[in-house]
Amino acid sequence: MTFSVDVTVRGYELDTQGHLNQAVYLQYAEHARWELLRAAGLPQEKLLAGGIGPVQLEVTVRYRRELRGGERVRVTCRFDYGTGKTFTLEQQILKEDGTVAAEITGVAGVLDLTERRLVADPGAAWRRWRATRIC
Repeated sequence: MTFSVDVTVRGYELDTQGHLNQAVYLQYAEHARWELLRAAGLPQEKLLAGGIGPVQLEVTVRYRRELRGGERVRVTCRFDYGTGKTFTLEQQILKEDGTVAAEITGVAGVLDLTERRLVADPGAAWRRWRATRIC
């Protein structure tokens, strides 16, 4: 399943050329990931109370088209689970006309905040903590 959230590019997020600052693409991607977890019943407070949290291990951004102030974009997010301690993230930042402005890929995991180690099965960890009634 691919999740998405809409964002409007704000003037203070622009660089000296009037383009969206490169670091802000990562902030938009992070925002979409947290919104996906929240929509799935896993807000940050619940995860922290449960002793787990997402951790980004690797990220690659491919900038495809410039973004300027006032443009509305859609930020997509999909978690793809395999059979290990990590999973892949696939994200896009899309202009209103569907043009891909950026592609963000990464590797992530779920960190046990007490042990400071990745949990063995991140998909199962999300499901287990979502089922709890911590908050």
